[in-house]
Amino acid sequence: MELRQIKYFIEVAKREHVTDAALALHVAQSAVSRQIFNLESELGVSLFIREGRNVKLTPIGKLFLEQMEEAIKVIDNAKRQVKEYLDPEHGRIRFGFPSSLALYTLPSIISAFRGRYPHVKFELKQSAYHDLISGVAEGEIDMALIGPLPKKEKKVKGDILFTEKMVALVPAAHPLADKSLLNLNHLKDESFILFPKGYVLRELFDDACSQHGFQPKVSFEGDDIDTIKGLVSAGLGLTLIPESTLVDSLPRSTVRLPVMPQITRAVGIIIPSERQLLPTEKIFYQFIRDFFAVLDQFQN
Repeated sequence: MELRQIKYFIEVAKREHVTDAALALHVAQSAVSRQIFNLESELGVSLFIREGRNVKLTPIGKLFLEQMEEAIKVIDNAKRQVKEYLDPEHGRIRFGFPSSLALYTLPSIISAFRGRYPHVKFELKQSAYHDLISGVAEGEIDMALIGPLPKKEKKVKGDILFTEKMVALVPAAHPLADKSLLNLNHLKDESFILFPKGYVLRELFDDACSQHGFQPKVSFEGDDIDTIKGLVSAGLGLTLIPESTLVDSLPRSTVRLPVMPQITRAVGIIIPSERQLLPTEKIFYQFIRDFFAVLDQFQN
């Protein structure tokens, strides 16, 4: 069994089409077909069911695919480890983050790090809370910014970097816009623009409202922080978002107001608990921890 055969097999399985796989691999279709045939002959089983020009995995093919994808991850990880051992300042980091940390926090970290390690490359992936956790646990990304830190995940571990408040973003023409702060009890009849159910920022707000005896009235839901701010700017409702998302500027025709009692989230970084970080990853992980430790000292 050759590594080339495995890669061809995975590509065909992913695309369910030999010609499309060949185009993606930049090789002739006949070469892909021949390697798949050789692989099936060596294994003594059919990995695919042919359906005209399309193919689908057989049951044993699906099992084989799961194992081969894990094998490729191990091989790629070993290659990275050797390369980064020789020169960790020229390595690569697959880094995940949520949309709520994309506007200010993430660019600040990357910019500061690249100032010291200009040759390190990044693969950045924006995902939802639970996808970031599973991505780190399953090795799809190396580490991730996240808030709050997960408490009961055995395959990841992490450190708190900072704690931030949730603040209200209100249309400038709204009757509450001239208040110095908003009391959560006074918002039960307001119309909100929030993240959908299942998003951790939504859970934080829903829990806080529940403790005060009401559920928020939601007019719009969106999974992008800029979309939510845009809808508030258009006068369609209020929202509660992390204060870091408003560091640089306020959207037009909006007002930022503190909320009482305070709703906070602890933002941190998670890494896998079942494997050691590679050399470049270790450098970046330690840099992030030091970066926020210094920032915390400066702010205090």
